[in-house]
Amino acid sequence: MKKIAALMVICLLGLPFTMEISAKEISTSAGATVLYCVESDTVLYQKNMNKQMKMASTTKIMTTLITLEEAEKKNKTVTFTKDMIEEGSSMYLKLGEKVTLKDLCVGMMLPSGNDAATAAAMSISGSKEDFAVKMNDKAKKLGLKDSHFVTPSGLDDEEHYSTAHDMAMLMKECIRHKDFVEISGSKSKSVSFVSPRDKIVTYQNHNRLLSEYPYCIAGKTGYTMAAGRCLVTAAKKDGVTLIAVTLNDRDDWNDHKNLFDYGFSKIHKSTLKGKTIKTQIVGGTKDVTSIKIPTKNFYTEEENPKITSKIFLSSFEYAPVKKGSKAGCVVFYDGKTELECVDLTYTEDIEYKHENFIIEFFRGLF
Repeated sequence: MKKIAALMVICLLGLPFTMEISAKEISTSAGATVLYCVESDTVLYQKNMNKQMKMASTTKIMTTLITLEEAEKKNKTVTFTKDMIEEGSSMYLKLGEKVTLKDLCVGMMLPSGNDAATAAAMSISGSKEDFAVKMNDKAKKLGLKDSHFVTPSGLDDEEHYSTAHDMAMLMKECIRHKDFVEISGSKSKSVSFVSPRDKIVTYQNHNRLLSEYPYCIAGKTGYTMAAGRCLVTAAKKDGVTLIAVTLNDRDDWNDHKNLFDYGFSKIHKSTLKGKTIKTQIVGGTKDVTSIKIPTKNFYTEEENPKITSKIFLSSFEYAPVKKGSKAGCVVFYDGKTELECVDLTYTEDIEYKHENFIIEFFRGLF
């Protein structure tokens, strides 16, 4: 067995700095609200965030996520048929016209096309009912415990509901996808139909926040008489990503702007600068190798957090050493609270030295 001696190093790596000075109080006119910070994984403000409510066309966030994942496997062409016709908002597909799955996402996210959502659902699963099963399976995987999906478009149904918190967690997953952000963050976008080949339609995004709030990067609107005005948006500033959700809110545009301003003033950024350390290699073609400690940014509600790090690393390692293999770890703390543990890896291959390295090792010690 290897004899492992743990070397623990406590480092104060850099001074924290704040993005804003102070935060004001906040409120909304929504039936349910949540403001969530992705980087700190914290809810900054909430009202009835776990209350099950109708969410109207913000449902299409889930439909679009599933459709984009299917399009990544195969961006197949969908022929619009009579059973895909749906009431309400539309991207105005006509019978026999053909578009790709990805372009149906444009139709869902910008003009909020119910026809696009139904076409995507039926193309992927064969029926709206079977697609709802896929939506609920996805919700379960994402930990959306208080949501249940029935329709791909968000048309009202007594068994179709979510919460402000669940919708924020859904949006958190969606903004990890480049195509989702590119589509939902576009003020307008053109779709070139597969058939008729000469048909090109430019759709305008219903999300006014893209024009009215400079840091908005994505979002989806929703409205039915029963659900009221619903809005889910994401904004990013100085490395901080916030998600705001309001359900049944008559003043959603202003509420989202105020929520984001409040959130950006409340979160503070601390940077711990990285460095390079050395560790000894026994019996290798090299005696010493470098290990890089990464620079890390942390986002907290505390204005001057005491961020420290501890490095856990063996005092030496036996050859051979493979590049990318684990050497140890660094743990970051805010006071006594653990923030994150990051693996440290070797940055190069070091081969075994074919000679009596044990004799050489002890000779070096004495």
